[in-house]
Amino acid sequence: MEILTDAATLALYTTDASNYRHVPRGVVLPETVDDVVAAVAEARARDLPVIARGGGTSVAGNACGPGLVIDTSRHVRGVLALDPETRLARVLPGTVLDDLQAAAAPHGLRFGPDPSTHSRCTLGGMIGNNACGSHSVAWGRTVDVVRSLDVLLYDGTRLRVGRGEPTEGRIFDELRALVRDNLALLRKELSTWPRRVSGYGLEHLLPENGFDVAKALVGSEGTCVTILEATVSLAALPDRKVLAVLGFSSDIAAADAVPRILPWSPLTVEGVDAELVAMLPGRAGDLPPGGAWLFVELAGDDPGEQARALASSLDLTGFAILDDPAAQRRLWRIREEGAGLATRLADGSEAWPGWEDAAVPPERLGAYLREFKALMRAHGRRSVVYGHYGEGCLHMRLDFDLLSSEGVAGFRRFLEEAADLVAAHGGSLSGEHGDGQARSELLSRMYSPEMMDLFARFKGVFDPAGRMNPGILVAPRPVDANLRVRPAPLSIEDVTVLGYPEDRGSFGQAMRRCVGVGKCRNTSGGGVMCPSYRATREEQHSTRGRAHLLAEMINGEVITDGWRSSEVREALDLCLSCKGCLSDCPVDVDMATYKAEFLHQHYRRRPRPASHYSMGWLPLWLRLSARVPRLANAVGRSSLARWVKRFGGIAPERDLPSFAPSPFTRARADLRRQATGERRVVLWPDSFNNYLTPSVLDAAWEVLTAAGYDVVLPDRGVCCGLTWVSTGQLGVARRVLDRTLDVLMPYLADGYEVAGLEPSCTALFRGDLPALMPGDARASLLASRTFTFAELLERAPIPFAALDVDAITQVHCHQHAVLGFGADEAALAAAGVRNTTLDSGCCGLAGNFGFERGHYDVSKAVAEDRLLPAIRAASPDTVVVSDGFSCRTQIAQESGRTPVHLAELLRRALP
Repeated sequence: MEILTDAATLALYTTDASNYRHVPRGVVLPETVDDVVAAVAEARARDLPVIARGGGTSVAGNACGPGLVIDTSRHVRGVLALDPETRLARVLPGTVLDDLQAAAAPHGLRFGPDPSTHSRCTLGGMIGNNACGSHSVAWGRTVDVVRSLDVLLYDGTRLRVGRGEPTEGRIFDELRALVRDNLALLRKELSTWPRRVSGYGLEHLLPENGFDVAKALVGSEGTCVTILEATVSLAALPDRKVLAVLGFSSDIAAADAVPRILPWSPLTVEGVDAELVAMLPGRAGDLPPGGAWLFVELAGDDPGEQARALASSLDLTGFAILDDPAAQRRLWRIREEGAGLATRLADGSEAWPGWEDAAVPPERLGAYLREFKALMRAHGRRSVVYGHYGEGCLHMRLDFDLLSSEGVAGFRRFLEEAADLVAAHGGSLSGEHGDGQARSELLSRMYSPEMMDLFARFKGVFDPAGRMNPGILVAPRPVDANLRVRPAPLSIEDVTVLGYPEDRGSFGQAMRRCVGVGKCRNTSGGGVMCPSYRATREEQHSTRGRAHLLAEMINGEVITDGWRSSEVREALDLCLSCKGCLSDCPVDVDMATYKAEFLHQHYRRRPRPASHYSMGWLPLWLRLSARVPRLANAVGRSSLARWVKRFGGIAPERDLPSFAPSPFTRARADLRRQATGERRVVLWPDSFNNYLTPSVLDAAWEVLTAAGYDVVLPDRGVCCGLTWVSTGQLGVARRVLDRTLDVLMPYLADGYEVAGLEPSCTALFRGDLPALMPGDARASLLASRTFTFAELLERAPIPFAALDVDAITQVHCHQHAVLGFGADEAALAAAGVRNTTLDSGCCGLAGNFGFERGHYDVSKAVAEDRLLPAIRAASPDTVVVSDGFSCRTQIAQESGRTPVHLAELLRRALP
């Protein structure tokens, strides 16, 4: 076991998903339970506080602190045992919830509580916070399903606690005395209302509740013990269920309806408002009319009829009843991504947690929400509204000003008044996230001084030295201290090259996008983000980890050398620039753009890696090699190839691509003309297809011509500059693009459209141009006139002959992130292709990434995650379709299959 104290590791763990920041004294990534015990012993020997950490998704600030951070999520994970008969499972603290659900599902079981972070939150963290989630209205909170815990005290004592476990010794004697001396107080103040999560769960020590020490420790936020193992109960999955989506005129009307819904015994009663839905383009069409919606899941013999009866009993603006699991998942995504989506309001303003987890009894929800909105108006604050309406728990992120001293003072005043309001309604400051630094100081507004003394006494039983997550719950830190939100210094802000149009032109504001919800740490679900984390399971190679390092570069305390930081460079080295985070991250973090900016600044006026000269300048080398293609191919197949790779910084494991006998622009020089038809299109001759696979451009010309387009080529050489962008040579990229825009402007002025065959080039025009060429009207015009090959066919359908073939398609990451794939699927269906679009993530080659020396192993591991297994599982007769040159290259080199571009396949179907 090693205590890590290097700057990069400390920077990664300075924060969680909260507003707070603490530089740890060290970080341990234990590999076994014994390592956890040894880490606590080492902390004790050095008199260091212990901060237990799971997935780092805490919104309250209880998973970061100035002590020894013990992260169990990397290695101390797994389901140790699962008994379908007793419905019990034994798990290690770092076990991700989705992994437990996957183990339970084949037995018709599931873990009841299900936070929206289920794909990366850990059982240890859920126990620490008493997490709840969407289904807790039916299946309970984490405390309701914990049966026993193996725990470790700071002094090294190990205990197994829970009903039926021994209760002899000092710990239990002191706890019994605490209860015996305060029975009336405990029964008066600690209500049995489910969402009273704030404070300690001392009610579980009452005689009528079985003196359950395990349950009393649930929700203690790492302030008493370190969890080593847990035994939890599982719930039976219902045989049949439907999702009733109920529309209301407003969020308040939805809140008022909750008491009339609960008697129907729903599995969920989740709410979202129209402002949140508007942040997911295209999703509003999946919902019935309304200004707010409740997602009510019902189960039973005839849940559909039950849902219709429920809907008819309410005053609704509309409703829909969904029994298709895929349709249900599409709508659940809106609710699950609320924590990320809500960090930006519709006008781009930043919004923050701090008052994101208050709860009141459901019968008080409507009244509370009315008064809370009045409080927001009085303070000039705004927020979207979503959350667990069925249990009175609302999640909000408000547009606090955390950058100025006046704003921080206003933040404190708002929290104090909001705490008084929720207490007046008999509610809880926390409904599931825990108190952390966000709410611990406010507990005295909810509880009496006598109860606060009891909380301190309870902690003291387990942690008399006060070294377990200090500053949380007992002797709390101020709510307005240690805030992580800081503006970028002018030394960073003033030199940035890219425009950051979505962040008001500010690199610093772009760096505040990541709030730490950690969806990029998902390793079991679909999507693209984050391929390097899925391959390595290392925090620094997640989108969140890189964002934290960039934020610490701005802060300048741990990462002290700004743009010259080796720590940031090393973390970004394995970023594939796939742009998966741009679409899959709920806050639209664009790490590919941030990497380009960093590389530009880092290597400014300095020598660069060899690959930046070889692959960054690839369009130039392709153009030169095209003059002597046979010689270039002979060198690539000879022993000289080894030296080419060595001096070019190219992975020795890679085969060099072969050059075509003649580039498409030379073979079809006749297309360099003016179009005469009504549908005029410039075929974009990207460097990859033009010099290496011109058959793709030839097929596209033939198909587009058959569709009625008059297809031409630019009259001069052009390039999108992508390879210079991805290697951070932004000055060159801008000059290349400026020249390209000059070449294309006469065509654009005459109404031509641009047909893109290579998704990365097309996505650059459609998505990146405003950042690369801010304020350039030519760039905006090109972005609006650029279309994918399939999108053009969608507007001019062809009566294709039915190919009657099966196909699987690998979608290029940039197409997934920026362009969409619906038109491609429609074109394949029109040609009689039985296509399956793979949810296979990034191919792993990712432009220059997989060709760079030192990247091959990660590149291959990314492909082996999902893509290559899916290709191997396909029949030999199944056509493999992929539009991206890098995707086709990876598939060909690692699977032996020969993939085709969509244009090549559709040419076969021309009538």
